[in-house]
Amino acid sequence: MKHYYLFLAFLLFNSCKHFEKKVPSEKELLQKELKAINWKEVDEYPSFADCDKLGNKSQRQQCFFEYLAQLIQEKLSVDTLSILYPELDTIEVKVTIFPNAKMKFEPQFPKDSVAYDTIKIDSILQERLVDFPKVNPAIKRGIPVKTQFILPVIIKVE
Repeated sequence: MKHYYLFLAFLLFNSCKHFEKKVPSEKELLQKELKAINWKEVDEYPSFADCDKLGNKSQRQQCFFEYLAQLIQEKLSVDTLSILYPELDTIEVKVTIFPNAKMKFEPQFPKDSVAYDTIKIDSILQERLVDFPKVNPAIKRGIPVKTQFILPVIIKVE
């Protein structure tokens, strides 16, 4: 009987190594987590203080884009763009919002565009598109991130 307990104890200690789980390395876990993250979308879109009061994510996003387009249209409506370029009714503006809440505006033109003086339009935009209300940058996993998007801005309203 004594040999039986000794044999059972021997089997018990030897069998533990068969139940051992493999612990993944730190690099493997990091790579798995990085692959799981959708880098094309943010958790929270940029927003203005007025839009933060809205309930869901899509309403805040829509409010932000509409409010920004309206502000840009107001700032450009007093300008000479419509006089200099009467055929130009809409301009696409690439908006970049940095993590420190700074904004940058760049007009987007077709590659073969020779009908417009792109340098002059860009300088007008840079001069007019200043003094915006404070914008809260986009958030990804709790960290402010840089976002870019193209916003069509209507210059001429009829």
